[in-house]
Amino acid sequence: MVQPGGGMPDMQAILQQAQQMQEQLVAAQEELARTEVTGTSGGGLVTATVTGGMELKDLKIDPKVVDPDDTETLADLVVAAVRDAMGSAQKLTEEKLGPVAGGLGGGGGMPDLGGLGLPGLK
Repeated sequence: MVQPGGGMPDMQAILQQAQQMQEQLVAAQEELARTEVTGTSGGGLVTATVTGGMELKDLKIDPKVVDPDDTETLADLVVAAVRDAMGSAQKLTEEKLGPVAGGLGGGGGMPDLGGLGLPGLK
């Protein structure tokens, strides 16, 4: 983005590019918040549904797994199903936001300015 002839970088173009990336990031985050993924445990006896925004939306428990004398196993199955769903949601988030966030240079939303040839930026 350095001007031909070694002039100053076009800050307007840099800001416009950053704005476009920010808009893409917001759109991807909104899509993730609407997307649901599921996780299971116990061979499908417990199913958890979470959004890409990591919100637990639903939990289904097969009555066969409910034993009043063994609530610990049920609790373990619920935790495992939620973890499975959260792992899927995290993977989805990385897939959706990875390309957009990578374009932001990993600098907290700022583009990578190191390639601009400005003094002090590497």
